[in-house]
Amino acid sequence: MRAVIDTNVLVSALLTPGGVSARIVAAIRDTALVPVLSHAINVEYAEVLNRAKFGFAKSDVDDLLLDMNGLAVFVSPGLIEAVRLPDPSDAPFIAAALAAACPVVTGNAKHFPARLGLQPLSPSACLLELSTR
Repeated sequence: MRAVIDTNVLVSALLTPGGVSARIVAAIRDTALVPVLSHAINVEYAEVLNRAKFGFAKSDVDDLLLDMNGLAVFVSPGLIEAVRLPDPSDAPFIAAALAAACPVVTGNAKHFPARLGLQPLSPSACLLELSTR
């Protein structure tokens, strides 16, 4: 299964190593889940995960980013109009999901409205879907 992984899932995975989001990362590392990335998503991942307020170990962030990049399918999505989005900063994630025709795994589904043709999945719902494959 392919999916765009929202940054909040990666943050949660690093904050709570035994949590549901960490299981999403484990599924990626086990190749059960293939992340869909774009250049803009990579830029956001690196910027957010390296914020001092989180205090993540640089080695943990570097390992996660290396794994995400090494296991990903890359897309070069077109631009979408961010004006009508609940959170305009989510535009790269929406564009990638639309380009790859795949769901977005997120802890904030309201930022990914179905009216745009998106299928947001919570980390729990994603794990459930993976378990039925």
